[in-house]
Amino acid sequence: MSSKLSLKNRFFSQSSHFFVRPPKHIQEQTTHLETKLRHASKELQHKYSRNLDLSWIAHDSAIEGFVYTFEELEIAFSCDPSSSSHPMDANMEQIYGEIKNYRAALHFIRQCVVDPNLSVTTDIIKGIYAALHPEAGEAKSIKYRKETPQHRLYFHEYAPPDKISSRMAQIIDWVNDPIVLKKRGPFRMAVRAHYDLLRVFPFPQNSGKVARLFLNLLLLRNGYPPAIIHSTERQRYYEALKGSITTMETIVLESIENGLASIQKLIRDYEH
Repeated sequence: MSSKLSLKNRFFSQSSHFFVRPPKHIQEQTTHLETKLRHASKELQHKYSRNLDLSWIAHDSAIEGFVYTFEELEIAFSCDPSSSSHPMDANMEQIYGEIKNYRAALHFIRQCVVDPNLSVTTDIIKGIYAALHPEAGEAKSIKYRKETPQHRLYFHEYAPPDKISSRMAQIIDWVNDPIVLKKRGPFRMAVRAHYDLLRVFPFPQNSGKVARLFLNLLLLRNGYPPAIIHSTERQRYYEALKGSITTMETIVLESIENGLASIQKLIRDYEH
């Protein structure tokens, strides 16, 4: 990766055949912040990159009901237990493993974003799951759930196990349909794909994380910054899954705008 980190190089797709211009206010903010970061010090670039991933993992995990303290995140980001002279306790080892796997999933979607030859398939979605759960094997060997889960947080209806494969194929066909992209635009298409994926709930664990990572893969690939849904929006997010896609679109758009505002504040604080 280049030492001069930019929003575009860090997150945005390099492919052009999927690119549709985002709303003007987001595009203008993104271009402005990209320029600022490109000319920023290496210290600021590093802080920006680190803060982004810390925030992303903390808030997305909290959406699932797993709350990490700042200290736990810092230890997980800074420490390699295999080389440490002070072994972690069992709880911290588990937390480290979860965070390490989430970082691997972020790396996976970023690699997908910058691949101009990438085709969006069910293997991409399975690849996200495989990054979160390396013990499950490679993407092609990942199996969908065989039972209907009793989740303590999600209360919307899930697809029955025997319908998962066909529903997943429908989502992929829909995402790759150029008519859908032209009619809905990339933002609404990405939000709907995430919404539908969660209503399928394809995996035995972490379908929510997979769906939101897939949402961001589609957003980044089409020129948007990532949408990190804040932990305080958890209940609103769950309610949107039971009802209106319009509410979900609002939540995701607000998350993008809040993320841009956070970057702007970070840059402003360094400038002063």
